[in-house]
Amino acid sequence: MLIQATERTVFCGDGGRKPSQGEALVVFVHAAGADHSIWTLQARYFAHHGYAVCAIDLPGHGRSAGPSCTTIEDMADVVSSAISTLERDVAMLVGHSMGALVAIEVAARLPNLIHRLALLGAGIPMTVNDQLLTEARRDVPKAARIITGWGHSPGARMGGHPAPGLWMMGGAARLIERVSPKTLHADLSSCNRYQAGCEVFTKINCPTILLNGSLDRMVPRHASVALAQKISSIESIDINSGHFMMSEKPDAVLDVLRKFIDRAPACD
Repeated sequence: MLIQATERTVFCGDGGRKPSQGEALVVFVHAAGADHSIWTLQARYFAHHGYAVCAIDLPGHGRSAGPSCTTIEDMADVVSSAISTLERDVAMLVGHSMGALVAIEVAARLPNLIHRLALLGAGIPMTVNDQLLTEARRDVPKAARIITGWGHSPGARMGGHPAPGLWMMGGAARLIERVSPKTLHADLSSCNRYQAGCEVFTKINCPTILLNGSLDRMVPRHASVALAQKISSIESIDINSGHFMMSEKPDAVLDVLRKFIDRAPACD
């Protein structure tokens, strides 16, 4: 579905089912260079189990036209506006990597609306390698190879997709290659520059979980630990995967999200 967010028109995947009135909203926010399709399994599950789903394509990604946003705060403006447009009384936020930083900003801005916050593959600071930033600007396919190489565990780099016939490394690279060099560079630069102040974390008062890929080379373990120390009421959970945990361990990720989100209060 297409919705208005700030002055932009953005696409939101609904998980394959038109939401009904009164359902709590689950908002999924993708990583740098990605789009709503990374949440296919999770979005479909929640859409068919009593939730309204919005798997957003940030500007310049997937089915949302550009130009892309150039800061995490600008992305949070878009997501906050999309949530307001959808007019729900209860919302949950799920963000991966860059999307987790966006989700942190949104949760701080909408503390009375956001009832659950799930952060996947997240850390602060989220430092980006200089070589990757350079390649993102001049050679997206090469940048995609770097990201997929660092972002997958050794087993995933050798195959082993849960769905027979699919290739995790190739699928992730093709997804990243769909964005423009300007967009990928803007995404990675936004992550690299983002430094949330203490005031952001003190405004987050909802239960929060942090899912860490135990074999993640994109977001170092110390960055995840530093993030976990900043948010109260947070639970840290390890997933035996690399950074792309939704494709490497889709069922494990869904199980954690399902148990976590199902404990949220229902809409009135």
